[in-house]
Amino acid sequence: MSSNLRALGPNERLMLHHLRRLGSLAKADLARATELSSQSASVIINRLLDEKLVRKLEAVRGRVGQPSQPIALNPDGAYAIGIHIGRRSLEVMLLDLTGQARFRAEVVYPHPEVDAVFAAIASQLDAIVAQLGASGAARLCGIGVAAPLALGTWHQLLGQMPEQAREWANVDIRARLQAMTTLPVVFAKDTAAACVAELLAGRGRDLPDYLYVYLDALAGGSLVLGGRPHCGAHGNAGALGSMPLRSAAGERGASSGSNGSNGSNGVGRQSGPGERGGLPAQLLSVASLAMLEQRYTEAGLDVDAARDERALAAPWSGFTQAWANEAADALAYAVCNAACMVDLDAVIVDGKLGRGLLALLLAQVETALTRYDWSGVDRPPVLAGEVGVDANVIGAAYLALHAAFAPVA
Repeated sequence: MSSNLRALGPNERLMLHHLRRLGSLAKADLARATELSSQSASVIINRLLDEKLVRKLEAVRGRVGQPSQPIALNPDGAYAIGIHIGRRSLEVMLLDLTGQARFRAEVVYPHPEVDAVFAAIASQLDAIVAQLGASGAARLCGIGVAAPLALGTWHQLLGQMPEQAREWANVDIRARLQAMTTLPVVFAKDTAAACVAELLAGRGRDLPDYLYVYLDALAGGSLVLGGRPHCGAHGNAGALGSMPLRSAAGERGASSGSNGSNGSNGVGRQSGPGERGGLPAQLLSVASLAMLEQRYTEAGLDVDAARDERALAAPWSGFTQAWANEAADALAYAVCNAACMVDLDAVIVDGKLGRGLLALLLAQVETALTRYDWSGVDRPPVLAGEVGVDANVIGAAYLALHAAFAPVA
């Protein structure tokens, strides 16, 4: 698997960026948008046309002067592969240059085993090449891979065997995948990749500063500042899943709230698998979908109902409502703390859950937010994400497209 696409210059990347952002433009408009002379813009456009990265649309007639022929991205000009290695499934997707999905596959497993996961990746890469054919495969620009930074962490919470967890501690995911292909490989934390998808294809396009929350097997988050993902030196920025849900002052600090909804220490003392050695429970031990799946499993119900409208119908609805109440309390506590640290335009919540369940959860979050004193700080709106269950893998593919075609900072 190799690419015949050449590395683009800064002005070529800039032109593709404006076409991606605006859809299509006449040559004169492209010259103005890129601040290039008409002659320079024309040379670059012709070069991109020759390389089939852009195409001419039907001429626009009915105006004074010569008909205008808009230039647009060519969907078949380039492709990028996105891979998401999750705690419950592997997802592989092929995006074209306009961001449309051309291939999607999912491999579900109870726990990710290193060799089995990479064998499944190899199989799906072969399937993509077979679908594209030789000429299409030559227009692959790269692979983006997204995964939790510590894939083996919280194995007890997920019912994972310790030896399976330890396997991932010794794996450099990007390097192992790079050894399987000649295409460039870029790696990102899974919640950061999902945030990129929302930034480029969802509500994030119109919000400069926001906190992004993604509910998967484990809940996590990411932060966007000034219209750009902000990870921090250690990847901690926006790591909402690790936020403690009470003071570490022990029973004395947690005694003021019995059920977590009205205590002075946020959601109060959480019991259960998320509480380790007397330490405060983290948000992910309450708001994660693994906790909802556990309720379904104990009741003998299909855990996949969380992804569709069955979650709101009997016999799932009672368990769903109980989880949503606790998850909403935890999320509201986290939102309140985050808003006091960062001036947020909004909080966006999305995940691998059905849209009806997401709407229910956000309604509960809004109710929970009214139980906090917002004196001295503006309360940010909490919005539903628009990308949905594929955000991780779409974001991973966008990272590969970005590496090949985005303007150089």
